[in-house]
Amino acid sequence: MIVSGLLSFFAFSLTAQNSTNSPYTRYGYGELANRSFGAGRSMGGVGIGLRSSKQINPMNPASYSCMDSMTFLFDFGASAQLSQYSDGINKQNDINGNVEYMAMQFPLHRRIAMSAGLLPYTHVGYNFSSINISDGETYQEVFTGTGGLNLLYAGLSMDLWKKRLSVGANINYMFGAINHEARTVYGSPNTTNIINTKEYKFSDVTFDFGLQYTHPLSKTERFVSGLTYTPRKRLNNDVYERVTDSESTTDTITGKSFGLPAEYGLGLSYIKDNKWLIAADFSYQEWKNATFEGKSDHFKNRSKVKAGVEYIPNLYSRPYFNRVRYRLGASYSDSYVRINGNSYKEYGVTVGLGFPISDARSYINVSFEYMNISPNAKTMIKENYLRMTLSYTFNEYWFFKMKID
Repeated sequence: MIVSGLLSFFAFSLTAQNSTNSPYTRYGYGELANRSFGAGRSMGGVGIGLRSSKQINPMNPASYSCMDSMTFLFDFGASAQLSQYSDGINKQNDINGNVEYMAMQFPLHRRIAMSAGLLPYTHVGYNFSSINISDGETYQEVFTGTGGLNLLYAGLSMDLWKKRLSVGANINYMFGAINHEARTVYGSPNTTNIINTKEYKFSDVTFDFGLQYTHPLSKTERFVSGLTYTPRKRLNNDVYERVTDSESTTDTITGKSFGLPAEYGLGLSYIKDNKWLIAADFSYQEWKNATFEGKSDHFKNRSKVKAGVEYIPNLYSRPYFNRVRYRLGASYSDSYVRINGNSYKEYGVTVGLGFPISDARSYINVSFEYMNISPNAKTMIKENYLRMTLSYTFNEYWFFKMKID
């Protein structure tokens, strides 16, 4: 009941608030969300090669089996974002915030573990307008959009070769709605104002697959490589369009195809227990094969590179800040949408801290991410944003039986 209530609250939070005001979310499925948790988010968003018994990592479902057989993990995150948009002349600042994710993880066997949670897949949120003149008449166009897609996932992981080779899979229920409105307002009282609204509703099942191999270098050092694969998927959808003017209202339902791309990922990490974690990811999405309203010509294939590092000065020393986890990362990617034939690049840097609680099993994670959206055309809008994410990772012995003399 508690978990069900939290999931309901989280789903409501995702749909009730916008996490962005970017005008680029008007295109395609919107802004692609960061799916990394805790440490990975502070390290540029890495996750494919991460394998930790203290963190939930849905980016690679093969990672779940590394947890202790008597441990329960719970992770909850929220974010706030300060954004700046510039067209070269005018600037606009906005503040957004939202719940980011919620997940749990627990063992089923010494070599099998399960994870389940709720996280965003895309964000849509914008509100902008323009003044135009046609045939001597002035009118205003106002564009607004809200919504996004979410993933309710359940994943299973198994060690095929103890402490060496693991495989895993997530089954995801993808759901959500995207709403767009275009309003044309004329200055003349004798001219009809026009409102065009579109609502896209999606609900379908998708899958993620993962593999991780751990190669020990010494008793305290190891090297982890990870692979992920998400198959291409055609989405079930309903599209409602309404055109309203002062004389009539028309509703239509279209049956055009919508689909998501196949995605491939490679991740590597080096781990020195209680001291260093160094990781890098590369992912590739075949958006040219995806569709939106039956079209794919406004999509382009997308690649992303991420890297990060975590350092612990001395986990067993008395001074508290020697036990804090210090994190740093960077990322680069290109856009998956084309806007009038143009696109943009995304450059990001991250810093973060993992503050241990009580016995150093649970953590409060704080990350700061600076992102620069750099378009390849001067007529496009430049974006800069600073995002802070706060998460709590609960890690306790839930299955330990106390002995009483």
